[in-house]
Amino acid sequence: MQANKQDVLKRLNYIEGHLGGIRKMVEEDKYCVDILRQTYAVRKAIEKLESLLVEGHLHGCVPEGIASGNGEAIIEELVQLYNLAGNR
Repeated sequence: MQANKQDVLKRLNYIEGHLGGIRKMVEEDKYCVDILRQTYAVRKAIEKLESLLVEGHLHGCVPEGIASGNGEAIIEELVQLYNLAGNR
C-alpha cells in the first residue's frame, strides 16, 4: 500500500468512532438532523480515505504494474474504479 499506512489507520479510527457515536445517537433518539450531520461527516471522511488510497495507488502500484508489463490489467482496474466512483 503506497498510501501512508498511519494516515489510513487514523482516518479509519476516526470513521469508526463517528459510526459508534451515530449508533449511540440513534439509540438515544437524538434529533434526526443532528444524526444526519454526523452521517455527512462520515461520508466526507470516507471520501478523504478513498482519495488517499487512490492517490497512493496512482503513484505506486500503477507505475509499477505498467513497468512490469501489466498495463492492460492496470488500465482495466482503473476503469472499474472509475465506474464504481461514478455510480455513487
